[in-house]
Amino acid sequence: MSEGAQNAVTIQLPAVFHALTGGRRQLTGTGGNIRDVLHGLDRECPGVLDRIMDGEGSVKRYVNVYRNDTDIRTFDGLETKVENQDVIWIVPAVAGGSGAAEPRES
Repeated sequence: MSEGAQNAVTIQLPAVFHALTGGRRQLTGTGGNIRDVLHGLDRECPGVLDRIMDGEGSVKRYVNVYRNDTDIRTFDGLETKVENQDVIWIVPAVAGGSGAAEPRES
């Protein structure tokens, strides 16, 4: 655990995690920083961390983690401090399609 206070936060998870969270979209977590919060989440819902972090302990590049409305990459990444009542959003990147659509002839 990191030094400092253990702050209570809300964790918002998309449907892709619901099998691991028992269908819950929102959980409460604690920690001094994002890393603490994610490790606590994994203790409560084993397997979640494997979907968020790579083998080197970094957030996977196709997963976005936000503290309130800001991507943690613009702060201190996993070391970003959290405050009581922050909302942590975990959002896998969404991609799709095969490029520009072909124009239709009228």
